[in-house]
Amino acid sequence: MRKQLSISASLFALSLSVASAQTSVLSIDHYVPNVSKAPVMAGETAQIYVRERVSPGQDAKPVVLFVHGAGTPAEVAFDVPLAGYSWMAHLASAGFDTFAMDTTGYGRSTRPYPMNDICNLSEAQQQDFIPGVIAHTCPPTYAFATTTIESDWDDIDAVVDYVRKLRGVDKVHLVAWSLGGPRAAGYTALHPEKVDRLVLLAPAYGRTRSSTPPESLPLAGVAFNKQSASDFVANWDRQVGCENQYAQPVKNAVWGAMLDSDPVGATWGTGVRRAPATTVWGWNAEVVAKTRHPMLLVSPVHDKQVPAARVRELYEDLGAEQKVLLDLGCSSHNAMWEINHELLFDASLQWLRDGAVDGVTNGELQKGY
Repeated sequence: MRKQLSISASLFALSLSVASAQTSVLSIDHYVPNVSKAPVMAGETAQIYVRERVSPGQDAKPVVLFVHGAGTPAEVAFDVPLAGYSWMAHLASAGFDTFAMDTTGYGRSTRPYPMNDICNLSEAQQQDFIPGVIAHTCPPTYAFATTTIESDWDDIDAVVDYVRKLRGVDKVHLVAWSLGGPRAAGYTALHPEKVDRLVLLAPAYGRTRSSTPPESLPLAGVAFNKQSASDFVANWDRQVGCENQYAQPVKNAVWGAMLDSDPVGATWGTGVRRAPATTVWGWNAEVVAKTRHPMLLVSPVHDKQVPAARVRELYEDLGAEQKVLLDLGCSSHNAMWEINHELLFDASLQWLRDGAVDGVTNGELQKGY
């Protein structure tokens, strides 16, 4: 279906009004040291990058922590440098103190050393750098996954404790996207006393996922993966199902921020973003059935990365009494960067503030059709 690459007048006007409300939102960088549990650097200290967006004023604000997915770092996913498209600034302007973190290997956090070697990509991904960067494919110097879901949970715990102490709160809200689902909600199952409500966009749920880690870690495979601009656009375009679904300025802003977050990858060929290979377990039907935390699940209708059926399985298995499944129209896996992002942002605001969306605390909703 044809994409309209210009923002409509109504959307532009709405973005301007939102941007006006966000002009006073501050941006503050933090680095949280954490003794790593990632197999490639176990026992070494990683610096976990955390971005804060907050409006000046009253000191006591509810705290929200954003957790990224499998490829895009959090400050890119949730704080797009384009008027009206920062999810963090939207919540900050509504009275929340928002934080976004990059787990080990992502964005501005510590990168394990194997991620600096193109030879540790798969042979197929190495092909994209021939002959400009390398002459031919090369064998890996480190042929294992660099991080695990356990090391991610540990990074999250370090940041949660940091912001709880920094802001004097007992609990934080969590907002997560894609593989951020197992990261944030799996963390919640381990530390329920530290978490209040959750919002999960396109959560990568695995009903039958193993409860335990593989017998041997690190798990053999590739150390990391890359995404180029052409990879990024092709993956997005295959999920376009309606007119005006996303706009060219948004794509440009996101990709520019992606390269800014990876100064090494930006020098490889025309520029790529790198992300570690992560071994995942847990956060399955058994764990989810025991979860009691209020949870808003958002399922974009055109998502081809996490199909709607998987999000519905999570909704069905979830043990919480307060749970809402939001079917979001005209949206892909990248819903927070698309035409209906305001509907998504507003639903998350309602949920974190009120524990309901449009007055609904348990059930299913549709928006954006």
